[in-house]
Amino acid sequence: MHKPFALVVCTYMRPNPLLKLLQSVENQTLYPNEILIIDGSTNDDTKAVLNDNPFENLKYYKVDDHERGLTKQRNFGLNLVPKACDIICFLDDDIVLDTYYFENLIKTYSEYSDALAVGGYITNEVVWELSDNKNNPSKFYYDGWMRNEPSRFKIRRFFGLLPDAEPGFMPTFSHGRSISFLPPSGKTYQVEQLMGGVSSYKISVFDTMKFSTYFAGYGLYEDADFSLRLAKMGKLYINTKAQLAHYHEESGRPNNFLYGKMVVRNGWYVWRVKYSNPSLKARFKWHATIILLTKIRLLNIVTTTKRTEALTEGLGRLVGWFSIIFNAPKIER
Repeated sequence: MHKPFALVVCTYMRPNPLLKLLQSVENQTLYPNEILIIDGSTNDDTKAVLNDNPFENLKYYKVDDHERGLTKQRNFGLNLVPKACDIICFLDDDIVLDTYYFENLIKTYSEYSDALAVGGYITNEVVWELSDNKNNPSKFYYDGWMRNEPSRFKIRRFFGLLPDAEPGFMPTFSHGRSISFLPPSGKTYQVEQLMGGVSSYKISVFDTMKFSTYFAGYGLYEDADFSLRLAKMGKLYINTKAQLAHYHEESGRPNNFLYGKMVVRNGWYVWRVKYSNPSLKARFKWHATIILLTKIRLLNIVTTTKRTEALTEGLGRLVGWFSIIFNAPKIER
């Protein structure tokens, strides 16, 4: 007998990607006891698509302006989850699930009774290969697997700015390796950061915690903030058997300048959630890495065809960095 669970999907102006997600939910070997769609769209296109394509156990809610935004919509959805559900799953609206996603995800809570949260695993973003050879500097190796080392990490290695923590854990100066640096080994790994768009939590977690409304609108790094706070209370895991594809739908995203600014300001915020008083060395490395990554992004003006995007995001990062120096965010405790 599986643990009863609810699926909450917060969506904004993405009716067609949402439909593809729900069609993949419909094909699951384990189906949610409740599906809650929390729609922040400024039109009725999503509602119309759902009216034309009914799904079992689905309930639709349209939020007002003051409730719009990823973390606000998630908190809105939390209040609607039936008390009979033991687990709450969150998915982004531009995801397509493997047929066994929920079966493997929910099973993790029985296999790891200390789990407060379990994340899924994205399969379509990185190519991994089995390998025992660890001699190629252009590759990243982990647990008998290898993938290409991104250029930004190669450059960071040259400047002595590689992360001092395992994938899924935050380094002392932030700028760590994400879940995408864990291989598709079929194993379950302990982490302290989950990707919010492919996450699940025991419902008891929300007796004392909520998603921070600091991360207004698009909510970049809201997942890191919540999972870092939660990791101080118990264990978090990634099950690499709970697989899905993420298609990064462009609609609903902020402009590149605002995105670049959020990368820096929100990145600083979550760093200080984990390390409230970092060492002088860690502070230096945080700023040095921000400057280096900003230069790399601005260099994309001449190395890629998307010159305008590179310029505006790079400028956003610069503005974000200066704003940290003169007006750093206030951390919610």
